[in-house]
Amino acid sequence: MPSLDGLAGILGDMTTFSIRQIGDPVLRERSDDVTDIDGALASSVEVMVKTMYDAPGGGLAAPQVGITKRYFVFHDDDSETALVAINPEIVEERGECEWTEGCLSIPDIGFTIVRPEFVTLKALDIDGNEFFMEADDYMGRMFQHELDHLDGVLAIDRVDKEQRKHIMRLLHERELVTPAPANPFG
Repeated sequence: MPSLDGLAGILGDMTTFSIRQIGDPVLRERSDDVTDIDGALASSVEVMVKTMYDAPGGGLAAPQVGITKRYFVFHDDDSETALVAINPEIVEERGECEWTEGCLSIPDIGFTIVRPEFVTLKALDIDGNEFFMEADDYMGRMFQHELDHLDGVLAIDRVDKEQRKHIMRLLHERELVTPAPANPFG
C-alpha cells in the first residue's frame, strides 16, 4: 500500500484546510463515495495530511475539512507513515471496549465511548488498490471514529445521556455549538 510518507515535510508552507467545528452542517451529512481517484483527490489528501499533523491529530476525515466524500487520512503507527483510506468500511468487529476519545471538530473535550475492541478495515489506497487493515486499541477506535464522520455522526452522538448534557453545557459556555439534533443512539 503506497504511503504518503514525508508529505508533511514535502508540503512545507502549503496551506492547510480549516477544520470544521461542531455546529457546521457539513459534519452532519453522509459523505458520497469517491468515484474518481485523480489528481484533485491526491491534492486534497496531501493538504489533509498536513492539516492533520499541524492540528495535531492521528486521523482526519474529509467532512472535517468541508469535503463530503468518503475518505480519511491517518497516521499509521506501525509504518510511521500517513495513509489514506478511500471508501472505507469495517468488515469485521469483535469485542467491546470503553475508551476516551477526542475530536478535532469538538476540541478540548474527551468523550467516553464504548466501541468494538477489534476491527478490520477494508478500503482503497491512493492508487485505487484495495487493502485490509486489522486494528485494535487506538488505531481501531480511530478507524471507527473517522468512519462515523463519513456518516455524519459525531463523538457526542455516541455518549450516554448524562455525559451528553455535560458536554453540551461546556460547548454552549464556549459558544462552540448551535442546538444539535437528538442523539440517534439513545
